[in-house]
Formats: sequence, C-alpha cells, structure tokens
Amino acid sequence: MTELILTYAFAVLIACFLISSFSGLYLLFVSLKPTNELLKHPYLSMQPFNRFSVSVRSSILLDYFFRLFFPNTQFWLIGHANRILPHVIPSQVPVKIKWPLLGLWGCCFIGILAMIVIWVILLTR
Repeated sequence: MTELILTYAFAVLIACFLISSFSGLYLLFVSLKPTNELLKHPYLSMQPFNRFSVSVRSSILLDYFFRLFFPNTQFWLIGHANRILPHVIPSQVPVKIKWPLLGLWGCCFIGILAMIVIWVILLTR
C-alpha cells in the first residue's frame, strides 16, 4: 500500500514541477506585463516590477494568486492580499491572466504537500 501511495505522490510531485515550471516561464516571458497592468499591485506605484528583488516579485505574484482564487478570505496572508487589492474583481479578470498564476502557485502548494507525503512515507519505512 505504501508503495502505491509513494508512486502516486511522486507522480504528483513531478507533474506539479512541470506545470509550475511551464506556468512560471509563460508568466515571465509572455503575460507578466499584462498581468501587472491589469491587477496593479500597490508596490508597483513605488518602482517598476523589474527593479524589485526576486522575493518581492514573488510576493506580488502570490498576492495576485490569493486575491484571484480566495477573494472572500480575511485571515493571514490571504486576507492581507485581499485588503491591499480591493480594486481587483476576480470575476472580471480574464482566464489568460488567471491560469499562469494558478499553475505557478497552485502547483507549488500541491507539490509541497506531495513532498511532505513522500518524506513521511520514506521516514516511516
């Protein structure tokens, strides 16, 4: 039974890695400028997106993800994203802007869960 779970968790981890990589590259090379122009993060009023460090750029994209996919949540980081991006109405954002963010951050979180499952199984054997 554990071999089966380990196999599925590893397959999910690899799939998440591939989807996250593809979504990140697509976002970086194709849809980053339209995403920032449409969603208008408050940090972008201070300086252009490319002048921020990689960690701040990632947090801006994470705020976009939280606002688009958890719009009614008011706790922790998700609530902060909803409070600083009230001008973004998730139902009016086109799918071509949403899917790279969902692929990047959604697969990162699912991949983390799959990795935890893999490590728990490997450590308990």
